[in-house]
Amino acid sequence: MTEHIIAPAEILLPGENIDMKKWPALACDQFTSQPEYWQAAERFVGSEPSALRLVLPEVYLEEPGVEKRIETIHAEMDQALGSVLSRAVHGFVYTERCTESGVRPGLVCALDLEAYSYEPGAEPLIRPTEGTVTSRIPPRLAVRRGAALELPHILMLLDDPTDTVLGPIVAAKEHLPKLYDTELMLGGGNVAGWAVEDRALVDGVIAAIDRFAATPGPGGRAPIAIAAGDGNHSLATAKAYWEELKATLSPEEAANHPARYALAELENIHSPAILIEPIHRVVFGIEKAAFTAALKEYFGETLGSEGEQHFTVIGRGPAEDEQLALREPKEPLCAGSIETFLGAFLPSHPECRVDYIHGEEAVRALCAEGAAGILLPPFEKDDLFKGVYLGGVLPRKTFSMGHAEEKRYYLECRRIQK
Repeated sequence: MTEHIIAPAEILLPGENIDMKKWPALACDQFTSQPEYWQAAERFVGSEPSALRLVLPEVYLEEPGVEKRIETIHAEMDQALGSVLSRAVHGFVYTERCTESGVRPGLVCALDLEAYSYEPGAEPLIRPTEGTVTSRIPPRLAVRRGAALELPHILMLLDDPTDTVLGPIVAAKEHLPKLYDTELMLGGGNVAGWAVEDRALVDGVIAAIDRFAATPGPGGRAPIAIAAGDGNHSLATAKAYWEELKATLSPEEAANHPARYALAELENIHSPAILIEPIHRVVFGIEKAAFTAALKEYFGETLGSEGEQHFTVIGRGPAEDEQLALREPKEPLCAGSIETFLGAFLPSHPECRVDYIHGEEAVRALCAEGAAGILLPPFEKDDLFKGVYLGGVLPRKTFSMGHAEEKRYYLECRRIQK
């Protein structure tokens, strides 16, 4: 039997009686330094069924009582299976997400975790775009262990300039059953979804992905069929859980176990509605002046007002903004140069911690309270696949697909237990 790296799935959705405005919830790795967002989400949902109850926002990961939160999430999943998730799609779900950037098409499908690896130096068909911080996996693994369901916020990218994957589905959209069309809470825009169960459409998607898997990269390098866009550590957690579980299964059981797959949304990087934006840094526990002095001490004469890699250091207000640039940097991307500095700076400054923030406005709001921020320059999306081919992975937290509110919302569900 031919092995494919994506597969149709039984995708579960809330019944028609559920208020869809309150069901979808934003990706859990957003607003990690702004608990007020998640508090507002809880107030908005109230007592109605919501995906918010089936995920653990990472702002709460290190709080006391997280184990109890996880137990509650698992119980809510069991309850949702019994009374909320009464609709099922056998195939894919085609989605259209309306954001400030435009309408972003996507396809929810199952990725074969056997075709993915986050190990350094590996060249799998499903590839991470940034280095995986393995210390981030265990707390997320605790949520996945014992969970009856997965809900994806993972966005995967295709390098598909002629639109061979999503194009045929878009052309057939008016004939597809519509599943939902709803506003998203707290400024998230709108999302609509259609069932893709037609065998010809399903087979066409799989065949197109197979062609990517068979096409070598530049210079004959191992092909990348699908690359991670958002949710890299969630995908890595799914892989870690699968490897853990697989060790307990027979080969026959492992071949068809639902946890072998991870639900994710595929998007074409060439879509005009996809904006690849830099992820900025905020360092807490230090004022801007002292932080800038540390940067200048570390980089020495290579740091000044002119150079190849430009960035902005900010403090309590715009009047403190300082434009800096590195000459002859050792790292190919500005994000890599900054990460090298932080790797040297943070161990000797235990009073400081760094967070990775999407959007300049959010960075400025945090820095106004006394932190120091680095605004990174634009990231060219055309260089994403090229950078992974040539460099293996990009520096940690190099890019983001849009602002925080434009991330994928949890909506579709899939069983991961037999």
